[in-house]
Amino acid sequence: MDNNKPFRPVLLFAVCAALFVWQTSESLPPMVASHFALSGTANGFMPRTLYILFMLAFVKGLPTLTNIITQKASGNPKALLNLPNLDYWLAPARRSETISFLRTCFSWFSILLVSFPCFAHWLVVLANRSQPAHLAGPWFLSDLGIFGVAVFIWVKVIRGHFST
Repeated sequence: MDNNKPFRPVLLFAVCAALFVWQTSESLPPMVASHFALSGTANGFMPRTLYILFMLAFVKGLPTLTNIITQKASGNPKALLNLPNLDYWLAPARRSETISFLRTCFSWFSILLVSFPCFAHWLVVLANRSQPAHLAGPWFLSDLGIFGVAVFIWVKVIRGHFST
């Protein structure tokens, strides 16, 4: 079994996300408004270079960390997996399929983890185009809400798969 097959699209997505962050950061001012109050008013700033490095670490680091944890946990027969009917799902006849399903699910989760900060970054870029910088709060809340709904659906899919 190719252990990294489900993760390859995630790597491609993360590379594209990193390119997106890099390209869109060119228009940012030397001091980036990077934190905002609930009202959308900027209340935290950081140098552009530090902001870019921070965002790149997010979009590359989160999927990498998720992959490492998933690989370690799914490759270790003594890993603490919390699945209903664990003995059934990890029986030799089903173990490979179960591990493949979990790796695919965590690949999708990695894509969610990259998408959320990418959209937030885009909102920061737009916020920094105005003076004073102002974040479009409803758009950020929409991003957060979509992320929350997507994670809820992700959990439901996993629970549904293992409810047998």
